[in-house]
Amino acid sequence: MLYLPGPDAHVLYLAVVSGVSREFAAPWSRVGLDDAIPVADAVREDRLVWLGGREETARRYPRLGLVLPYDFTLAAAPLPGRSPDGGTPSPGGLVLLWSGAHPPHLEPHERDTIEEGCRHLAQTLRQAADAGHPFHPPASPVLLRPPPPPTPGPVEAAAVAAFVRRLPGGSSALDLNGKITFATPGAAELLGAPLSHLIGALPWEALPWMDTPAIEDHYRGAVISRLPRSFTALRPPDHLLRFELHPDDTGISVRITPADDLPEPPAAPPGEAGPTASLLPSRATALYQLMHLAASLTEAAHAQDVVEQAADQLVPALGAQAMALLVVEEQRLRIVGHRGYADGLTARLDGRPLTSDTAVTRVLRTGTPLFFSDADELMAAYPSAELEKGMAAWAFLPLIASGRPIGSLVLAYVRPHHFAPGERAVLTSIAGLIAQALDRARLYDATHQLARSLQTGLLPHALPDIPSLEVAARYLPATQGLDVGGDFYDLIHIDDTTVAAAIGDVQGHNVNAAVLMGQVRTAVHATAGAPPGEVLARTNRLLTDLDPGLFTSCLYVHIDLARQSACLATAGHPPPLLRQPGGPVEVLHLRPGLLLGIDPDATYPAAEIPFAPGTLLALYTDGLVETPGQDLGESITATAAHLTRTHDQPLDLLADDLIRHARRAAPRTDDIALLLLRSRLDRA
Repeated sequence: MLYLPGPDAHVLYLAVVSGVSREFAAPWSRVGLDDAIPVADAVREDRLVWLGGREETARRYPRLGLVLPYDFTLAAAPLPGRSPDGGTPSPGGLVLLWSGAHPPHLEPHERDTIEEGCRHLAQTLRQAADAGHPFHPPASPVLLRPPPPPTPGPVEAAAVAAFVRRLPGGSSALDLNGKITFATPGAAELLGAPLSHLIGALPWEALPWMDTPAIEDHYRGAVISRLPRSFTALRPPDHLLRFELHPDDTGISVRITPADDLPEPPAAPPGEAGPTASLLPSRATALYQLMHLAASLTEAAHAQDVVEQAADQLVPALGAQAMALLVVEEQRLRIVGHRGYADGLTARLDGRPLTSDTAVTRVLRTGTPLFFSDADELMAAYPSAELEKGMAAWAFLPLIASGRPIGSLVLAYVRPHHFAPGERAVLTSIAGLIAQALDRARLYDATHQLARSLQTGLLPHALPDIPSLEVAARYLPATQGLDVGGDFYDLIHIDDTTVAAAIGDVQGHNVNAAVLMGQVRTAVHATAGAPPGEVLARTNRLLTDLDPGLFTSCLYVHIDLARQSACLATAGHPPPLLRQPGGPVEVLHLRPGLLLGIDPDATYPAAEIPFAPGTLLALYTDGLVETPGQDLGESITATAAHLTRTHDQPLDLLADDLIRHARRAAPRTDDIALLLLRSRLDRA
């Protein structure tokens, strides 16, 4: 599977697929870069992701393991092309699947082949773009079919046909889409259907008794794992058949034999068949898609994630062509997302008061879903309803979470659609699932925004312009959870030639930490200009008087640009990185004082260093360097070595490069604050 970025650089679209059907790939056709999916991790982190088997897949990617619980190995690799300054994103990613027979590790020559192939793909995409023909992801992925096997000669073909006829039972063949491409008369007799009814059809469409999740699951398992499988199925009324599946890269060979000697399984409940059954996905396909939806919704953190997952999974799974999600805000309906509807129609519906007499508002007031099999039914109930051109049937479902209505889900179909009782129950249950996920996500969004606003509001909105000093600052919040941290930085203009800089980290990740961070920054700001040891001592006494129960690390720097010197003191903070003109970047180990807030009588020794024109000083919090399982000192040394190789860049580019280096080294679970200071060379 080849993924390319779309107009939104944060989303990857499936452009090319080979080896499986489009239907299999449909749930993975649109992947956000923040999704817990191997290709998203590979592209976002610019590294190869390898999954060595079912157990590792389930452990590292639960959603993938739940939806595809089969034996296979997988590699996801980024296409190279990210520019050094981060301005150009990766041109996409490649996903490769091996059969379950592949060893759990990736051989070096396989890794080399994957990386070389990705380089060629990226080069081809760049050449096309440079020639004025950029390749954009198509609306539906291109399906590359495997090359056909050699056509046998007449003598060989006759021998093969005779061989197949002599085998007991029946034989048939399926392509990778599941369609029957060949069947012997014996197979047709065992299946109870004429050959003309079987060839070109899906088994679960041609034979209603095979339309079960269990049977299609065996087919999926064979296609994904490329390993043989076998199962028994009851052909009504009392014919028990054994099926043996033998897959390869072109399709599946199937042997069918009577299995009357095996114990008969319990009878399955009769299915519901309606006049539109041939237009709908099979029940197994719908179950596959909906299970994927359920797994996806458990990971949806934001409301927009819920909308996108529901649109991507729900519409194809149910055979619908359009979907809209609406929520209640200030006694009005607001559309939070839609798929398949024109923007003009949704714009007219957005903002409708709950008191209006429409199907959408009625299901909210009553909590009872409404189903309309055709336009006549809908217009009879709501003569003023606005119909989307081309739509012929609708389901209006209330979204109810914790016993209260929070919105509505609308599904539309292009043909008249009979909603059987079982389907109505499934749709109602799905609406409840979406309601819970949407309610949780909206609460997350609101809480997350409040917490972030509090934290960022306590940070400086702009740094002072110091003519003789280059400055760059970055603050990167942790990407997981609602927690906020206490990381802070500040640059304080004292006079025309004197400036103070501070950076710190309050213990903990909660609102209390963010509030204390604001108090520490205010205390440092109030005493700036005094000797560094005194600034930290005063701030420490204030914190111990407040007794917040949290400790704070802090590094304070007093820079005298006229004297070309800097004086530093630290309260247990990670050491700054220093590069004197013409030298390498070094870790500046200072004599540490206690963390702020422990001992009111603590003292903070200061150290003075030269700060000649061209000197670079990097202040940071531990989120920039801390790597799980690695010694902190080694991580700091590695960051200093990286900075040595890239120090000649403009400070803004250098700050971005350090952030990217930190994120590539390991997943970050802590906030990052970074402050870079460089004395201008033109002062010399």
